[in-house]
Amino acid sequence: MHLAAFRYLAFVATAAVFLVSLFFDEHPWLPLLAGALTLVGLVDLLQKKSALRRNYPILAHFRYFFESIRPEIRQYFLESDGEATPFSRSQRSIVYQRAKQQTDKRPFGTQLDVYEAGYEWINHSIAPAKVTGHDFRIEIGNHPDCPRAQPYSASVFNISAMSFGALSANAILALNGGARAGNFMHDTGEGSISPYHRSNGGDLVWEIGSGYFGCRNPDGTFSEERFVANASSPQVKMIELKMSQGAKPGHGGVLPGPKVTAEIAATRGVAIGEDCVSPAAHSAFSTPLEMLHFIERLRTLSGGKPTGFKLAIGHPWEFFGIVKAMLATGITPDFIVVDGSEGGTGAAPLEFTDHVGTPLQEALVLVHNTLVGANLRERVKLGCSGKIITAFDIARLMALGADWCNSARGFMFALGCIQSQSCHTDRCPTGVATQDPQRQRALVVPDKAERVAHFHQNTLKALAELIAAAGLQHPQQLRPHHLVRRISPNQVRLASALLPFLEAGQLLDPSQLPQLPPVYGLYWPKAQAESFQQLDPAA
Repeated sequence: MHLAAFRYLAFVATAAVFLVSLFFDEHPWLPLLAGALTLVGLVDLLQKKSALRRNYPILAHFRYFFESIRPEIRQYFLESDGEATPFSRSQRSIVYQRAKQQTDKRPFGTQLDVYEAGYEWINHSIAPAKVTGHDFRIEIGNHPDCPRAQPYSASVFNISAMSFGALSANAILALNGGARAGNFMHDTGEGSISPYHRSNGGDLVWEIGSGYFGCRNPDGTFSEERFVANASSPQVKMIELKMSQGAKPGHGGVLPGPKVTAEIAATRGVAIGEDCVSPAAHSAFSTPLEMLHFIERLRTLSGGKPTGFKLAIGHPWEFFGIVKAMLATGITPDFIVVDGSEGGTGAAPLEFTDHVGTPLQEALVLVHNTLVGANLRERVKLGCSGKIITAFDIARLMALGADWCNSARGFMFALGCIQSQSCHTDRCPTGVATQDPQRQRALVVPDKAERVAHFHQNTLKALAELIAAAGLQHPQQLRPHHLVRRISPNQVRLASALLPFLEAGQLLDPSQLPQLPPVYGLYWPKAQAESFQQLDPAA
């Protein structure tokens, strides 16, 4: 037989077996099996949608099958411990171990190449500190110049924004139960406050996105009355206005009508069965000045709860415009959460996931520097999120300017997520990211709530050991000079020398601008409080 005809061999063979089996009755199941395969091959030959099936009848289906389980084959058999896709086996394992109260120690030395460019470490002290506790906290909304009626004492490690609808009811119940047991905060995500957020009474940060879910009028605009009803809950500790997110900054979203169940509709304040739209931009404001006034309005309506915003950094002049609006109005948010482009629990277009938004390191440093340069850093607390798993991740980002860190996928792993990357298909194998009642019932809430609390507690214990080794008492004492990065096999640099850091008030002195890094020297003069657009040089 000519080699080119091999592609038809499976079809010809099954057809021959089918015909022969019709004359023998020793195995009555054989004609059924061979006949079914022959029918599959015949359909493959006659259909016109797949060239592969026309050229390789029957055999093509084996290719599709192995392709469908390729992620599992790689994860279980081929993936190395350090291969991040997007989280490495080592990263996932440390979460599982800490969540399950198993040993998180590792023998025989590091598996990392400490001479590879990009490797980082924290310098230790010859006189380590004695740190007696690990419940590291920061005060939000209690600055003497702008005290709030209801300040909040927050943990330095918290659950990042994930909405009910993206996550299952049982996942939300377990996350909030863990947050209550561990005394840390749980960001609701922009899908509003569901009954599952309320059930266990854990501290909530209510995130309000462009869809104003939970505080919207029927036409999608902001509703004061509905906002007050939710914001007045004692369980809501802070209000977070979402400007953009790391997974798909500058991109709105649509929850298709068939997925808008009665439960989701009631939570979000939308109609059952109709498309639930998150616009790309807010309708309540259109300029930095209007944005600051809206934040002040939310703070007043909430009874003086700390109010801030979350954003992924894009055009630098837009954030500079917000800071100029703070200077012009005297209104400052109590906090800003910086979302890095490496973040993202939900599905997003590939181009947005891979090529839109600023990575967390650059975004955090830009926000921190701008507030320092405008003499506003002491008034505004900084949170950050984006692929944060270990105590070193927290320490590293706090050294670069953060006051606290949020983690989304880390706490998903604590719930039992196995990184199957099927979050958007409603077929999550562990019941974390699905609305299928049968799939999510596999997630046992009391057990997973304990794991969430354990992951938080054991990560902070590791953080306490880390900062004690550096001779410090609190992670807020970490500075860029504590962090070291290798830039070549024989060169290392302190982060303080490698990254630009501004001094207090530098942006307010025009004579200093030419000496600053280009992003500040070029775009700070072009930013304006009256618009998110650049100032027209001709004007």
